[in-house]
Amino acid sequence: MRETLFNWLGQDLTDLSCLDLFAGSGALGFEAASRGATRVVMVDHSPKAVAAIANNVKILAAGQRLKIVRSDALRFLASVNSRFDVLFLDPPFHDGWMDRLAPIVPGVLAADGIIYAEAETLLEGLGDWRTLRHGRAGQVFYHLMRRGEADGTE
Repeated sequence: MRETLFNWLGQDLTDLSCLDLFAGSGALGFEAASRGATRVVMVDHSPKAVAAIANNVKILAAGQRLKIVRSDALRFLASVNSRFDVLFLDPPFHDGWMDRLAPIVPGVLAADGIIYAEAETLLEGLGDWRTLRHGRAGQVFYHLMRRGEADGTE
């Protein structure tokens, strides 16, 4: 799925600001940084996940463009004062996260921002963002969304 995502986004993310919400291992954030993203913020509530990401930042000497935040996703979104060009969403399944995120996401995304979301079901969109492309790998549906654009497939 990661390869498909970055084929959809393009190989060069220079000058883009990315938010990896529910970062887990930080794989998407690290990939975005390796493709030139100017700023990558990785957020996770798990102390173990945040510690692992911080350790990888040290190993990769990639700290200048990366910020790691230990926080609940909703609290972080309510407190952040900047906008992002790309939002990576991979929340825990079956917890209603997409419904909770939909009203908050517009406040953190640039007007032409892109959402990449993984979910347990096919999503038509999230707030004003509509699914432009989607695919499925096993039980995971993955989506690329842009504001107001129509649905398509991989």
